Amino acid sequence: MRRFIPLLVGAMLLAMVMPGVVAAKKPATSPVSVPITGTYAGGTVAGAFEITRFASQNGQIVALGTLTATVTDAAGAVVGTATQNLALPVTDFVFGATCDILHLHLGPLDLDLLGLRVHLDEVVLDIVAQSGPGNLLGNLLCAVAGLLDGTGPLAGIVALLNQILAILRGI
Repeated sequence: MRRFIPLLVGAMLLAMVMPGVVAAKKPATSPVSVPITGTYAGGTVAGAFEITRFASQNGQIVALGTLTATVTDAAGAVVGTATQNLALPVTDFVFGATCDILHLHLGPLDLDLLGLRVHLDEVVLDIVAQSGPGNLLGNLLCAVAGLLDGTGPLAGIVALLNQILAILRGI
């Protein structure tokens, strides 16, 4: 559950800020648009990727939407336009997330072994994996722990992203 705390806090903050934004601005009916720019050997490409929803594909979060772009040559003349439905991966989404690996809680223990008395006070052992770039073991253990979650943590994240997208769209 700890791995979702930063995500939930961010979503709660967004939910608190968004009503004021939505109230101040008329709800939009179009998808959320992300500007796209790039270059190729003969010129540039500029346009927008309109996100319509998020999904989980092959264990990865993807943004589904439509890319509309204009291609220009080196002189700035329009070569053509393109419209394409795409599924783009959402990377580094849960950077620095943590996941619980083990929580062991032992109560006090008193033993009497043939005149030898052993007393052990309460022991609490928490092992938490930290995921992110360079955290090989943390990434591996979080991925393995996620396999045991049934649908996995991605389903919850995708649902939350789609709720945030709906708020941004004013739906």
